[in-house]
Amino acid sequence: MVPLAHARWRNRGGHGSSGSGGGDCVVSANRRDFIKFVVAGAVTAGCPVDLSLGEAQAADAKKDHAANVDGEDNHICHQVRDQGGLIFARPPASARHDVVIVGGGVSGLAAAYRLQHRDFLLLEKEPHWGGNAFAMEYEGSTYGTGSAFLWKPSEAYDFAKEIGLQPLPINSPDGSIINGEFVHDTWGDGLNQLPYPPIVRDSFKKFRKEMVAIDLEKRGRELYNVPFSDFMKNYAGEIKQWWDTYGPSNWGATSDQTNAALAIAELQELVIQSHSDNRYTWPGGLGAISKKLAEILQAKYNDRMQAGATIVAVVPEREQVQVTYMLGGELKTVAAKAVVMATPKFITRRIVEGLPGKQSEAMHQIRYIPYPVVNLIFDKPVFNRGYDTWCPGNTFTDIVVANWVVRKQSGHPQKYNILSCYTPMKEEDRGYLLNEIGARKIAANVLRDFQKVMPGSDVDPIEVHIYRRGHPMYMSTPGLYGQVQPLVRRPMERVFFANTDSEGPESTTNEAILAAQRAATQAEARLAGKLAPRETAVVG
Repeated sequence: MVPLAHARWRNRGGHGSSGSGGGDCVVSANRRDFIKFVVAGAVTAGCPVDLSLGEAQAADAKKDHAANVDGEDNHICHQVRDQGGLIFARPPASARHDVVIVGGGVSGLAAAYRLQHRDFLLLEKEPHWGGNAFAMEYEGSTYGTGSAFLWKPSEAYDFAKEIGLQPLPINSPDGSIINGEFVHDTWGDGLNQLPYPPIVRDSFKKFRKEMVAIDLEKRGRELYNVPFSDFMKNYAGEIKQWWDTYGPSNWGATSDQTNAALAIAELQELVIQSHSDNRYTWPGGLGAISKKLAEILQAKYNDRMQAGATIVAVVPEREQVQVTYMLGGELKTVAAKAVVMATPKFITRRIVEGLPGKQSEAMHQIRYIPYPVVNLIFDKPVFNRGYDTWCPGNTFTDIVVANWVVRKQSGHPQKYNILSCYTPMKEEDRGYLLNEIGARKIAANVLRDFQKVMPGSDVDPIEVHIYRRGHPMYMSTPGLYGQVQPLVRRPMERVFFANTDSEGPESTTNEAILAAQRAATQAEARLAGKLAPRETAVVG
């Protein structure tokens, strides 16, 4: 069965009220020259970027006198990626804990929350907590840099309530801007309003009818292993264009590379959404969950939470696990009875020693896209017609109104209309994010396309903020959910695997929390002297 209650990544952080870097971006010789472009985010977080890309971009940066890449020096990360933690002379353990949690995104924070009665140590490479579920502010107005919303019912919804948050209803079916026209409720009544010839509108309607009729309970195993594009061959090309916009934003892949079960489930949800929108969020998205978790944990356990710690090796031994990390230029090692790896698998497989070969290869099969988010900050209302609006055929895929759920509440005037433009990229284009010049060009292209598609808009933003992430979202490719991810999350004797890419079928905050709870339960059992079961269920 396809799980329909999920919370999308849109996930994928920042370093303050207006990020780091910045400066004017030359778009053209006109008024736009004076717009402030702010660049933030560590593209190489987790050490995944090919050195050849870095070298090429470094050469371009030198030639163009570009600013340095924001974020810490990734030299250590590259060494870990290329050679593993064995290249470092690891010092002896200076401390011992019940459990070490590697990764301070929402999955790691949730694991720490579940294990807070234990002596835990939480380590995070970035200088802030939250990972892809991280919000920023501009003069008191919150905006998102990744994770956007959750669903009810879902584990994420229940967990948010448990930690003291009240999710706010969105109540806005997804619209689209097509050929310069805004279409409300695209896959509901909006199909009658699509600015296409009648034959194309009829094709959309037929496609919706046939996809809604598919019984995912019966055909799930089959459909998880075939591409969604197989179902589009006899329909108008505009349908594929729309889904090749929607897919990369939500699960990192176009229809050719998306498992059909996931996409069909999403379409069925969009139809349901037309009658009852069960999505919830906060201003700036699901960064509210990470912020609340960090506040709860830091109030009691601040001495057990270490940001700015780059993990270089996780070495299981018979009675303990040695974890070595770099902090402030100094190597440190701690020992733990159990370790929870709340990290993406492309780095997990590099730093955990002794992974079974098949499990390591399964982790290697997961592909990740680069995914910046560009926030356009306006000091006047520009667009408030829908919470999430799809824009096929542009640099960005969709626009989210940052304060949608509170914009009409008393005490929450919309001083700034902040529009979050989600901009997933192709894998081969990752290098463009490596320096500030490349990032600014992407942001400038987003602004150009935004002003092209927005009906009647000729207003410049006062600032443009781009948050860069190199590998935040895994691609929900055919076969991944049923064949690869069950092997990826298989526990070792003392090492357990969280993070959203352990679960599936798509990269979401909900799955990150589910993975954290599973890994925390496994770690708890190990601390009680029990061995975690080696097998995990194959789904689909």
